[in-house]
Amino acid sequence: MLAGLEKVLLGLEKGARREGVIKAQDAFGNPEMHPLKKMKRAEFPKDVKLEVGEKLVAKGVNDMNVVLRIEKVTGDDVEVRLVHPLAEKDIKYSAEVIQVSDPRPPPMPAQALELEEDS
Repeated sequence: MLAGLEKVLLGLEKGARREGVIKAQDAFGNPEMHPLKKMKRAEFPKDVKLEVGEKLVAKGVNDMNVVLRIEKVTGDDVEVRLVHPLAEKDIKYSAEVIQVSDPRPPPMPAQALELEEDS
């Protein structure tokens, strides 16, 4: 779940409804913090201009699109930042709370922890 959406939903009761817009930075975090990857020039199509700031779309895991933002080009080495395709887009949401459950695991029984139970 997007961190920004989780903040909006935190503490709501069953049946509550919310809608609004989550700013890109709040939804996906700072793109400057997204992971870097070093690649070879040969991994890119020959006709692609590799210039700092350029963005390319590639297929990632499970055929999901990933944006490769060129950060640095040195000879045959290209450093790219892996950016979520929506990282620069604000997200419009509409949500209704269907069910609320406690995300904390139940306490461990005293026997499992080899502790004596309080009398």
